[in-house]
Amino acid sequence: MLCINRSPDLTPLDFFLWGHLKETVYSSPAVSPEDVMAKITVAVEEIDGAMLRRVRENTILRAETCIEAGGAHFEHLLN
Repeated sequence: MLCINRSPDLTPLDFFLWGHLKETVYSSPAVSPEDVMAKITVAVEEIDGAMLRRVRENTILRAETCIEAGGAHFEHLLN
């Protein structure tokens, strides 16, 4: 069995947050480091309860799928 406690497929920061922030922050060109920081702040503030519930549900689904896969790679098994 693989060491699943360090799997990026099971870590919401890896499978959700960094991609969400990157997509939001870099959707338009940044003009300065301060602009990037402001965009990050706005992107984080826009994360709402519904989005966090979906992340939680997806985390549970990912954990269950990982268990079913015996700790092996499972990303390809997700819908």
